[in-house]
Amino acid sequence: MARVNLRTCGDASSWRRLSVPQGHWPFGTEEGALHDARANTNVGVLLMTKRIRAKHKIDRRLGENIWGRPKSPVNRRESRPGQHGERRGMKLSDYGQQLRAKQKLKGYYGNLTERQFHRIYTEAVRAKGSTSEHVIGLLERRLDALIYRAKFVPTVFAARQFVSHGHVKVNGRRVTIPSFRCRIGDVVEVREKARQLTLVLEAIKSPERDVPDYIDADHNKMTAKLSRIPALTDVPYPVHMEPNLVVEFYSR
Repeated sequence: MARVNLRTCGDASSWRRLSVPQGHWPFGTEEGALHDARANTNVGVLLMTKRIRAKHKIDRRLGENIWGRPKSPVNRRESRPGQHGERRGMKLSDYGQQLRAKQKLKGYYGNLTERQFHRIYTEAVRAKGSTSEHVIGLLERRLDALIYRAKFVPTVFAARQFVSHGHVKVNGRRVTIPSFRCRIGDVVEVREKARQLTLVLEAIKSPERDVPDYIDADHNKMTAKLSRIPALTDVPYPVHMEPNLVVEFYSR
């Protein structure tokens, strides 16, 4: 693709001559700004939590295979990404350990935004009992997390896309919100048109993960039901999660 000099092509007419789609005009042009102000859908896309960059960079940055995937680069080398990744890391302070625990838990559930994650913490604080246990319970009640745990998809990121594309029904109604919070007894069902997708069939047959005991999954009927809210010890994390440090981070 040819390089474009933004200084010489800053007006809208120049971008038309370059056959650039209207939604991709730079914010510096008058018509581009007007278009982006009107296109609420484009603004919504910019605010989505979909991660379009390499997912395994989260593994390398944290130095752990947080999803337990066999293709994780951490299985081959434990160095961090970047030019100075081979350098030995410094000892983390208390704040650094708390931040690392937060980033690891947030990344595990599909790299949630800070606003989403903090909202979960706020709800957990208001509930009676252990705040760290409530954080785990709220995260596991997300619809995309339930789809992932039931082995209908291979990854958390695939679960989010699977839900947003309308392949899932909850109690007979189609739901397209990955953060939809399931309740005990809710029946989650894969829609008929998606049951023969290669992604789904391969995920069900994969020996990589097992369905936890707090989810009743029927792969013949393509349904799953949350039987109870899990505790931290019930969730099959591939690595050690420390939600207590997450609570300490936010309660500073």
